[in-house]
Amino acid sequence: MTRSLATLLLLGFVGRTAWAADPPPPAKGVLRVATYNVALYRGRSGQLAGELRSGNSQQAKQLAEVIQRVRPDVLLLCEIDYAPQDDPPRLFAELYAAKPQAEGLTGIDYPHRFAAPVNTGEPSGLDLDRDGQTDGPADAWGYGRYPGQYGMAVLSRWPINEAATRTFQQLRWAALPDANQPHDPATDEPYYPAEVWEQLRLPSKSFWDVVAMTPVGPLHLLCSHPTPPVFDGPEDRNGCRNADEVRLLTEYAAGRLSDYFIDDQGRSGVIAADEPLVVLGDLNADPNDGDGLREAINDLIAGPRMATDPKPTSAGAVAASERLADLNADHTGDAANDTGDFGPDGHGNLRIDYALPSEDLRVVGSGVYWPKPGEEGAEAAAASDHRMVWVDVATAER
Repeated sequence: MTRSLATLLLLGFVGRTAWAADPPPPAKGVLRVATYNVALYRGRSGQLAGELRSGNSQQAKQLAEVIQRVRPDVLLLCEIDYAPQDDPPRLFAELYAAKPQAEGLTGIDYPHRFAAPVNTGEPSGLDLDRDGQTDGPADAWGYGRYPGQYGMAVLSRWPINEAATRTFQQLRWAALPDANQPHDPATDEPYYPAEVWEQLRLPSKSFWDVVAMTPVGPLHLLCSHPTPPVFDGPEDRNGCRNADEVRLLTEYAAGRLSDYFIDDQGRSGVIAADEPLVVLGDLNADPNDGDGLREAINDLIAGPRMATDPKPTSAGAVAASERLADLNADHTGDAANDTGDFGPDGHGNLRIDYALPSEDLRVVGSGVYWPKPGEEGAEAAAASDHRMVWVDVATAER
């Protein structure tokens, strides 16, 4: 596996203090923004809420411990069920994040939250996987066993301007200019019949522009969780969809395709060029390794409005890559940048979770919360197969 100088330093030439997993608090006037795939989904609707309501979910306690060690001001949670009647994000915030989860830690309050409907588990009434049925999890607008599975939520210390916040759950894939329509390689015919293709939604969960009213001004959080580019066939329908879901972030942040971006409230348009943003989410796309069409994620990282990629790192990612050397043998990316440990699935370690600021924000710190085995926080970090990614930003003039 290719190893950069940064990786070699992590492996043995940087002291423990310099690479302590728990980051120091951000300086005054600096915002810590993070994304975290918490894997808080269950096998049936309502199961997660019941578990959280008990106050005794071991997984939720460990996830909250990670949050208390990193202490982001604003946090996107991926894979937490959307269930407005039970409100799992509120239960998690109030019963777990707000209560100390380890010696020396203090709770963190997130009085402001945002969640909205997602496509996962929402029946389409169509046979999307061509198995002759229309009611399977792969026939939903986004793969899911029940509506709201694998949802998203934003937790914030600062108020959220819901009037300015936009959701794009129902964007049609076929309407995207130059869409990556999947084709059957054996026939070169479109995989989806025309009448199905015209109805398909592009976001597998949703795409949000959430506006947090921070002490340094409004901050746009571009939140999404594209489908994994696997679990399909030679037509690569999930790879095509993943690439176009990632492209949504690139086009919206760059201020392009204004007519395409009609939100769920019926408003069209894209973000203004002078409004700072951070792209957040489990994007299921690695710029160097794994499956997927890598051009899309590299276009996002190098987008015209984006700051230089902060490339967050951790020592734990390097240790995990070494532990699974056979699975990672053909990887060319720097293992220090990995954000997920997918050894049990046979995919090795990848960088697929992102916190990418726009160029009108100054990056003053970043990291992946991934302690090495035996370090404080390592057991808690293993509560999800993803690791929290965070970035500290200040306005450009600071």
